[in-house]
Amino acid sequence: MKSKYELFDRSRLKLLPLGERKHDMDLGYLLAADAPSDYVHPDLRAVASAIQGAKAKGASRILMMGAHVIKMGASRVVIDLLERGAFTHVALNGACTIHDYELARAGASTESVARYIREGQFGLWQETGLLNDWIREAADSGLGLGENLGRRLVDSGYPHTDVSILAAAYRLNVPATVHVGVGYDIIHEHPNCDGAALGEASYRDFLIFARTVENLEGGVMLDFGSAIMGPEVYLKALAMARNVARQEGREIRHFTTAVFDMVRIGGDIHKELPKTDPGYYFRPHKTILVRTVADGGMSYYFQADHRASVAALRREILLQGLQ
Repeated sequence: MKSKYELFDRSRLKLLPLGERKHDMDLGYLLAADAPSDYVHPDLRAVASAIQGAKAKGASRILMMGAHVIKMGASRVVIDLLERGAFTHVALNGACTIHDYELARAGASTESVARYIREGQFGLWQETGLLNDWIREAADSGLGLGENLGRRLVDSGYPHTDVSILAAAYRLNVPATVHVGVGYDIIHEHPNCDGAALGEASYRDFLIFARTVENLEGGVMLDFGSAIMGPEVYLKALAMARNVARQEGREIRHFTTAVFDMVRIGGDIHKELPKTDPGYYFRPHKTILVRTVADGGMSYYFQADHRASVAALRREILLQGLQ
């Protein structure tokens, strides 16, 4: 049956080469893997200790992140932590893949939305659209979205794959999953975007993520700057994992969560705000810090710029002896 509504004809779009775009960040802005940080917080040590303890138990250590972590130049720090075995899973939103790919290929990323939305050119860059072909390939081959992007980047020969989180995760056999909202990302504007392939590959990643969450008892789940993807994907995966665990006579209750963000949380971070408070709708608070750890877990909140907090977490992890 054909829709009674007209569709936007993507064949009319004009895509320009990525080389013509003015970038707002490049390799010069990236932190070194061992970059110092002046951010201190007494609870950082507890989170680092929980990661160390989870590693000793063989429990899941999950890093969920939004694209701002990459835009703030923290990719090398994240890669260093992956190489040290700090995390067993990295979960990304769709925008992360775009910045990660562009940095690996062009050594630069991040366009001026204010400029290019006025010009009708925002997001419409030829080379970035290649990601859609790799996503279709993931769907057709039975691979996860993040898995195939990492595989492709490792084999790409691009000059800067050393700063690609996706490539590092694939090389290290750490699942990197990508949790996409349709219409959220610039590659969804492109004529070669296949919605069915996007959904299939990203849903496969969700199931890979849910499998990791099954091993979260005694583990750690950190959310860096993801106010919607992180808490929502984690919540559904935890529901699935607990459902199965209960049938098998197991528990997934004793684990540590932490949120790293810029939002100020008023009052006790371990209690929900009233619905009359706008802060009630900040999902990382009520979902990650309160509801999902209410029956045996621990949670922490760190209000800081990601450029400072990622490096500070690495510092504390190393102080705990993780090499």
